[in-house]
Amino acid sequence: MAGLALENMPKSYGQVVVLHVINLSIADGELIVFVGPSGRGKSTLLRMFAGLEEMTCGELEIGEVRGDALSPKQRHIAMVFQSYAFYPQMTVADNLGFSLCLLRKFKAEIAAKVKEATDAVQLGPYPDRKPDQLSGGQRQRIAIVRKPKVALLDEPLSNLNAALHSETRVEISNLHQRMQSTMIYTFHDQVEAMTLADRIVVLNRGYGEQIGSPMDVYNNPASEFFAGFIGSPKMNFITGPHAVAAGAATLAVRLEHFIVRQGHDTVLYVNVDGTGALTVNLTGQCGQKVGDIVSLKPDPQCVHRCNHEGRPMAA
Repeated sequence: MAGLALENMPKSYGQVVVLHVINLSIADGELIVFVGPSGRGKSTLLRMFAGLEEMTCGELEIGEVRGDALSPKQRHIAMVFQSYAFYPQMTVADNLGFSLCLLRKFKAEIAAKVKEATDAVQLGPYPDRKPDQLSGGQRQRIAIVRKPKVALLDEPLSNLNAALHSETRVEISNLHQRMQSTMIYTFHDQVEAMTLADRIVVLNRGYGEQIGSPMDVYNNPASEFFAGFIGSPKMNFITGPHAVAAGAATLAVRLEHFIVRQGHDTVLYVNVDGTGALTVNLTGQCGQKVGDIVSLKPDPQCVHRCNHEGRPMAA
């Protein structure tokens, strides 16, 4: 297994800048999730890691080797696309063993590694099935079990139905714990990111705006964009006369960090002049009715001052 290091790594198509300069170090065995809205450069970044997309400039290290000078095959990086990228005419065993055949491994070694892989994801009884004979969840498990130096997964749960999402998240987490491999995911779904990641990297407008553990980025958002992106219902933003102490900045408060004089385990949607609607979470029950006037006070320890524009991130 191996970690990754990016240094001064932007991406442009002619005059169009897709990714600005990104510097990032990913530890061996770490599970990193890139999050952000669609079209913000997540998939492009993964394709550059894998060598499927040419880097505009910068350096990429895989382990202790200069990776950007290597061909995709030499990088020993596996990339799993939303469509799983299987060879439809091959069986499960043949799909898993194909890369080992290209490396001219002995048949006995290939068979042993394929059995280990299928057993790891509880698909040992199905080595002779074709991909179209497997469920979406089974195809997903086969796709993520290969053992490269680094595994790249581009929104791997997007083709699964809601019932399989939770189950497959648990399986991915268990596989990562067993394999201790370096895994890099892209998600636009915040729940997947918060559930799986060791660290989250926030991509917006081509910049890496923030990096940290799930709870760190949840509790200490670095920009107004991310404060509104993570959390459901999303964070409240207070401007105008209700945020006079913050000057020209915007105050951001999560719904669970309001203090209401009465209330217990209830969600209130409160209209505030000059701010709009706030969402407030209470513990227990309360007696407020539609049209009532309530007195709100944000917990001062949990109020964040947000920048309107994101800032480049380095880690």
